[in-house]
Amino acid sequence: MNQRRPLPWPGILLALASGGFMLAAGSDPFLVLAVVVLWIATLWITQPPPQAQSSERLGVKISRDNMRDLIEHSGLPLLLLDRNRILIANSAAREALGPHVVGQDARVALRHPAAVELLDRQGGGSATIAGLTGPRSIWQISRYPVDERYWMVELVNRTAEADISRAHTDFVANASHELRTPLASIIGYMETLADSQQQVDGKTKSRFYEIVLNEARRLESLVDDLMSLSRVEAEKHDQPNERLELNGTSAQAARDAGRPEDKPRIEVIKSDTPLYIRGDRQQIEQLVRNLVDNALKYGAAGEKVTVTLDKDENGFARLAVKDRGEGISPEHIPHLTRRFYRTDPGRSRAAGGTGLGLAIVKHIVERHRGRLDISSKQGQGTTVTVRFPTIVEDTGHLS
Repeated sequence: MNQRRPLPWPGILLALASGGFMLAAGSDPFLVLAVVVLWIATLWITQPPPQAQSSERLGVKISRDNMRDLIEHSGLPLLLLDRNRILIANSAAREALGPHVVGQDARVALRHPAAVELLDRQGGGSATIAGLTGPRSIWQISRYPVDERYWMVELVNRTAEADISRAHTDFVANASHELRTPLASIIGYMETLADSQQQVDGKTKSRFYEIVLNEARRLESLVDDLMSLSRVEAEKHDQPNERLELNGTSAQAARDAGRPEDKPRIEVIKSDTPLYIRGDRQQIEQLVRNLVDNALKYGAAGEKVTVTLDKDENGFARLAVKDRGEGISPEHIPHLTRRFYRTDPGRSRAAGGTGLGLAIVKHIVERHRGRLDISSKQGQGTTVTVRFPTIVEDTGHLS
């Protein structure tokens, strides 16, 4: 059914009023009538039909709906602006900024001086903004014109890239510091011995040589651990394929750890049944040696270090290394797997620690799709537990 064309009442009233003024001024009535009829007819002809008006409004609605469907599932946060008012925010944008931003002025929604400056700038552009969604967040915001009225705003989260860059910078700084310390000691003592004007007695020379040798060994350990960490990180996304029996591998690696005089302190309790996992033998041995070395260094002198192998309630192969030392304060435990983190730097260096042992363990566990847990009670000791998925023997698949 056709809709009736609406009457242009404001124009009709204006035409009638104008005709009344013409009659009052003494104009010919027939002339006034002709002018009024012509005026109203012109308004009627130029009035667009209702179908055209609704089609125009429908076209705008369809266009917005199509745009919403087009950008809704994009991984990047996207905003469609009508000048500065947010018409559409896709799911990623709503997650980053909140669903309340739709309908807001974008300058109010983003609330950052650099973002406001970008939105007020003539033409498009981009800016990198720190602190947009959190104190450590970094976003790159780009603004593109769709036409003279509508704008598209794209937000790219650069926080992870900045964190990685910061971590690399911190790692290089820490590694440089750790390498420089033994080198400075070696150079200092050797310069003293090489200085012909320094009269050094034999006993002092022997002590200096011993210090230089210890610092050189410490430097060698640090370089070895740095190379191990680099290799493990490079391979951590490639799950091992070798079928490995954890009982025998771990027991042998545990007995190889520590100094000869520490061997009587190491106690190994193996599982009653074989524990088969997909593993890299060299890395599993390194993991066990690192854990046992740490337990020997930081456990109480003369106390046993116990290595226990069994299956947990979920069928995972479990390796637990327990010392009986002073224990670790709770605030340190979440940070123990960070590179170069030490609860007591002086004691760690005196014991020959590099601060990389648990970082290497963490990456080995991740590569083997395992889980690492550290628990400690002050005065009672520390237990480090590693769980690995086991192989179902009849199928060869991981359990």
